[in-house]
Amino acid sequence: MNIRTLTSIIIYTLLSVAISSAQENAATEGIQQKIENIVNGDVLRDAVVGVCARMGNGQTLVDINAGDLLVPASNMKLISTGAALHALGGDYRYRTALAYDGSIVDGVLLGDLYIIGGGDPTIASKDSIAAPVEHTFALWERLIRDAGINEVDGRVIGTSGDFFTGMAEEPSWMWSDIGTYYGAGVTGLMFFENVQSFNVSAGTEVGAPVKISPSYPVAPWMEFRYDCSTGKAGTGDQLYMYTSDLSPVAEVRGTFAVDRKPKRVDCSNKFPELTCAHYFSEWLADHGITCSKEAADTKLHGVAEPDSLVIIGHTSSPSLRRISFETNHASNNLYAETLLKTLGKELRNEGCYDSSYVAVKNVLKDLGVDTSRGIRIQDGSGLSRQNFVSPDFFCRYLEAMMGQECFEDFAESLPSPGGTGTLASNIKNYPAETRARIKAKSGSMNGVRCYSGYIIPTEGCKDDTIVFSIMVNNSTQPTWKVRPLLDKIMGLLAETN
Repeated sequence: MNIRTLTSIIIYTLLSVAISSAQENAATEGIQQKIENIVNGDVLRDAVVGVCARMGNGQTLVDINAGDLLVPASNMKLISTGAALHALGGDYRYRTALAYDGSIVDGVLLGDLYIIGGGDPTIASKDSIAAPVEHTFALWERLIRDAGINEVDGRVIGTSGDFFTGMAEEPSWMWSDIGTYYGAGVTGLMFFENVQSFNVSAGTEVGAPVKISPSYPVAPWMEFRYDCSTGKAGTGDQLYMYTSDLSPVAEVRGTFAVDRKPKRVDCSNKFPELTCAHYFSEWLADHGITCSKEAADTKLHGVAEPDSLVIIGHTSSPSLRRISFETNHASNNLYAETLLKTLGKELRNEGCYDSSYVAVKNVLKDLGVDTSRGIRIQDGSGLSRQNFVSPDFFCRYLEAMMGQECFEDFAESLPSPGGTGTLASNIKNYPAETRARIKAKSGSMNGVRCYSGYIIPTEGCKDDTIVFSIMVNNSTQPTWKVRPLLDKIMGLLAETN
């Protein structure tokens, strides 16, 4: 080959690379400009918006305030589920123990039965991943009968044991949130997702008392007070329960609009250990095993666990991969907080929030994600407004998860627009094939709307996958105006690969 030919080949190669690079840069500049136009439009102009999108090979597609710390709302569940899957594995399960103290004489337990919680958030849950409570109780009954117990001269006691310690709720949660179903705290022994349901209907006119009564689970130890009235048409459901585990008293306050149809309102139950013991004691009585005393717990009744208990068996929760799936698809706060505190328990030997913060930071470092910038962790669900994460951090984290053994479980836990879960109503105007390629977690609270996740390419390698994070804070616009714009941003990103 002569020098002229070689020179021609080199020049052709350099021109090809330059043309390809120019086309790539033009495409990148095009998507950046399109998204900037959306962000700078009338709806989002006064909000704080951050957008970050990168290819799997590290190429930046969009950077709009990507380093700014913003409130992520339920996008925090990406971190709690991913960290748990990475550190504990998808096959991890929670175990609930059955035990007794005293002695068994001729089939009679001269002592108490104990249900010792091991952090399972699915006991009696209404979620599809949970076993029916009748199935769980039947397993517990079988353990008791196999131990030779046919009668209890004592009671059933529910206890959280020492699996989780400290406050059930994260201290920075708002007082009005703590009484709601989505503000239920995490305990070692949970029942019906630590929720108390009420049947609610409006009065006949504005200002009339709201018709409200507790339904399931029954809680005869509770004193419920109602300081709530019928609100004006169009004001919706503004009922909030105020309660704590310091006393078995709760008050429902607020309004329920006169034009609202009757509904079930779910609030938090601060005594799930007693609730579980109460229902299991009734189950045993209905199946021929009587207890001489009423059910109790270690919280409200102050029952102290004996130094020595005889463990007669365990039951297990669904796998962590299934719990993570439900956490992200249904945006279940209780499950997310459980996962966070479990990291503290398993990695730091104490299931409290302080240990959990350290544990999850260590997991992130193990993933190779720099935690010195872009994140402040306050809880696992995103309910706290003291969580702060940057879009850039979410993208770095999502990139790191792609290289992990647990990535398939993690990606499968994220819903797609138009499918099941919290994204069912998103991106309706795009083809089903496009929607199916998006796997993302939504996050919302007053003034906050976020989406972070992956856009899987139609074909190609991992480097063609897009990681993205779209975060809106301090928005005063209604959701019906904001969400279509964020849908459009996701759609534009999907069109690039």
